[in-house]
Amino acid sequence: MFVKVCGLRTSADVDVAVSSGADAVGFLFAASPRQVDPATARSLVAVAGTTLTVGVFHRQPVEEVRAIAEATGIGAVQLHGDYPKDAFTALADPRWQLIRAVPFSAPDLRVGAYGDQFLLVDAPRGGSGESWDYASVAGLDGQWLLAGGLTPVSVAAATAAAGAWGVDVSSGVESSRGVKDHGLIRDFVAAARA
Repeated sequence: MFVKVCGLRTSADVDVAVSSGADAVGFLFAASPRQVDPATARSLVAVAGTTLTVGVFHRQPVEEVRAIAEATGIGAVQLHGDYPKDAFTALADPRWQLIRAVPFSAPDLRVGAYGDQFLLVDAPRGGSGESWDYASVAGLDGQWLLAGGLTPVSVAAATAAAGAWGVDVSSGVESSRGVKDHGLIRDFVAAARA
């Protein structure tokens, strides 16, 4: 099970996620209590070592996304929401992978349909922490991550229902909005792999 812990803001957050065995760590560049600036993200990328680092973007112009990806050295660019296929084409670059993040109701839930290496399937409002009918996407193929309302308690049942290749968590491992709980991060990674 591939595990991504998203919305990290401190080196301690990254240390805990990496030492717990997370495969990827995410940094949010869109407006949010979890937002980090590029300079902070660059330092967090260094802390992550060989763990995949992901920059998360929402409704930001392609030129801004590319500039931040280049400045921070992230290993993957995650575009959330209604980005068109040509945005992925414009951002294709050997320096990073592409993640297409969409709600479960999106019309095309095929990994790679937009030139993406990963597909993240989320609740209607990404980052809301809302759970949904995970079984509705059972049968998807390829490198796709389940997101939305996952916690250490719910992740095993959710992934079993969806048949997910991987999972993504943010609010489900927080003590308050934007503040990660290190114990919950450890518990989530362990529960996802149990």
